Parts: sequence; C-alpha cells; structure tokens
Amino acid sequence: MHHLTELVEKCAEPPSPVFRFDVVELWAFGDLLGVPRDLDAIEVAVVADVPVDEVPWRTEPVGAEHWANSTRMSRNPIIARWRSAHAPVWNHEITRPALVWSRAGGVSEEALVAISDGTAELVRLPEPSPEELRARLEDELAVSLAALRRVNQVYTDKRWSPGKLTPHADALWRTTTGYLDLLDALDR
Repeated sequence: MHHLTELVEKCAEPPSPVFRFDVVELWAFGDLLGVPRDLDAIEVAVVADVPVDEVPWRTEPVGAEHWANSTRMSRNPIIARWRSAHAPVWNHEITRPALVWSRAGGVSEEALVAISDGTAELVRLPEPSPEELRARLEDELAVSLAALRRVNQVYTDKRWSPGKLTPHADALWRTTTGYLDLLDALDR
C-alpha cells in the first residue's frame, strides 16, 4: 500500500509546467485488490490523455518514461500498464480494476481504504461479459497490429543507419509482446 499511496500522492500534485505529459487516471489491479499481504510488486494502469493508437497494449506512449522517473514509479516495485483515456482501461489482464485517483475527482480515499482493508471488491469495476471482453480484445488487437506494422517499418528503416538501434529494437519488442499477448488472449 505504501508504494500505491506514494504514487497516488504524486499524481495528485499539480503537473509540472516544464514537462507536459497528461496523466488523468490511476487504477489499481491484480493481487493488490485481493487479501492484504506483502507483494513483490503492485500493478497499476496509468491512463494518459493520448490517442488510442499511441498506446498499443504493453507499450509506453511518448513522455511516459520521463513521467515514471519524475514520480519515482520507475524506481519502485510497480508494474505499470499504460492506457489511453479514449478507450476502456480494462482488458484481459486489467481485470476489474479500482480507480484510486483521477484528475476530475482527485484521490479516492474510499478505494484506498477498501484496498488496504481487503474489501476492494466494493470499489472494483464490474466483470465484463464474454462478448464485451472479446470485442475489447479485438479492438486492442487492431490497434496493436497497426502499431506493430508502424514500429517494424521504423526498425527496418533504422536497421543499417548510423546511431543506436536499441530504442527502436525495444519499441519493436514491446509492441510485438503486446500483440502476441492479445492474440493469445483471444485464442483462450
């Protein structure tokens, strides 16, 4: 809970005028929403005001790394999944998340208390129907495939150019991982 509370407090601070990356919501999900116990890491969904096609599954939008560093999220045992504010936050991995902070509503003390007390069930989103989940995964897969084609082309273009290839290879790896994860989820 310490790491979640610390991140929520950072989200609640006024955004830096120097650096503009618009995070609008923070959701908790995964084991943190179960029985209170020590965890190796917590899982959060960080929702930014960026277009859906700039945040394919398991990728980071431009500016996310700097935001994660400035909030110390990247130095703590936090697994972040980046999401667009223009699509649902939930999917096959982010199941029944709990909103812990939003720019519009501020810190959700009710959610933080419920998570801490082991009663997070009271503040979680409802379970989607199988049809809703399938439609959500199909939408995400389409975004992911378009991103995979785009990132692959950038990698191909940079492959033999001067300069470091690592950032392009990492982007290709993240995009590929997300696409394959969605494909596997749809097969299940």
